[in-house]
Amino acid sequence: MELDRTGLHSVLSIVVVLLMSSRAVAYDPLDPTGNITIKWDVMSWTIDGYVAVVTMNNFQMYRQIMSPGWSMGWTWAKKEVIWSMVGAQATEQGDCSKFKGSIPHCCKRTPAVVDLLPGVPYNQQIANCCKGGVVAAYGQDPAAAVSAFQVSVGLAGTSNRTVKLPNNFTLLGPGLGYTCGPAKVVPSTTFLTPDKRRKTQALMTWNVTCTYSKFLASKHPTCCVSFSSFYNDTIIPCPSCACGCENKNCIRSDSKILSTPGINTPKKDNTPLLQCTHHMCPVRVHWHVKLNYKEYWRAKIAITNFNYRMNHTQWTLVVQHPNLDNVTEVFSFEYKPLVAYGSINDTGMFYGMKYYNDLLMEAGVYGNVQSEVLLRKDADAFTFKQGWAFPRKVYFNGDECMLPPPDVYPYLPNSSPVSARVILHNLAAPLLALLLLLMAPPW
Repeated sequence: MELDRTGLHSVLSIVVVLLMSSRAVAYDPLDPTGNITIKWDVMSWTIDGYVAVVTMNNFQMYRQIMSPGWSMGWTWAKKEVIWSMVGAQATEQGDCSKFKGSIPHCCKRTPAVVDLLPGVPYNQQIANCCKGGVVAAYGQDPAAAVSAFQVSVGLAGTSNRTVKLPNNFTLLGPGLGYTCGPAKVVPSTTFLTPDKRRKTQALMTWNVTCTYSKFLASKHPTCCVSFSSFYNDTIIPCPSCACGCENKNCIRSDSKILSTPGINTPKKDNTPLLQCTHHMCPVRVHWHVKLNYKEYWRAKIAITNFNYRMNHTQWTLVVQHPNLDNVTEVFSFEYKPLVAYGSINDTGMFYGMKYYNDLLMEAGVYGNVQSEVLLRKDADAFTFKQGWAFPRKVYFNGDECMLPPPDVYPYLPNSSPVSARVILHNLAAPLLALLLLLMAPPW
């Protein structure tokens, strides 16, 4: 049966949507190689299985895993069980009734594992564990961009040939957004002894790669951007309902409910409690063009949290702007350029100074952080016209923020072309003098 034009158009539309949802949505042009890699290193064989160290490396430049932390899951290939864990724990034990002696830590075929909290006894810890599931962005703190635990697996193979790799890996970080590929056997990881004179290696190693998609995480943006400048009195606010207005669970900033004990306690499902605003975004970023010097110009960046239930630890702000290749000084934030495409240096990451403003508090009096940035002018490209002084893209904690439409940016006063009002004003005096002369009496 042949398809008519309408039917063919519908089929092509469906194919395009499927291709976009499967591949393109996970690609980040500002961090093209960013991913989370989960590595399993089999360190020893046991009577009925193996002991493995599982390491999660966050190779994303500006996206971290915040509190309440990551949750990892998979499906066993056979009837494996977890005898014990160090540095993490399974959230459910499952049905272990068939075991008469020692009871496994977890008997579920699809276990869900979470990191332990800080302060657990030392005999339950290994290196890079026990941070409550919080993992820093690689571009911000590479040493803190890793999490690990040890697992003893039973009823599994006891050699490289008999071990079956787990499948259907899932990663919550802490919400939706990550998609994990299949486990793949890779060359065994090598280790150096403390004296660095001997090299050992894992008995077997496999990797799992997980990528992030904003479309899977949320159907709406989670932040928005507003603009202002010294040369224009207009303040351009965030677009209305920039983050969706379906969530009616908001309270006014002067509400008496805010004095209720426990109002700032996060919920298990991480649902926000927002301050009522026209944009209904948990976070707003404001970019203000503050001063203009002969060879430099100065912008102020302010980040405001409107969520009464969320503290943003180790937050990151990524800005794409053509003049970020000439950053001279950043006053209250840390700054790192992100060069994704070789010589093109128009993107940078701002983040808080440790123990000073790396914590963005929940909504309220202290729910904001701010800094100023000084940039050198490029004589060949610099201009304040047509919104050039404002960023092209803004990301907060790895999610792209909604910007106002370009046609409402605060533009320079239109002083270069002579306006009709100025022309009439300049012609008014000569015309009036001529009119008086013509109307004057002949004597």
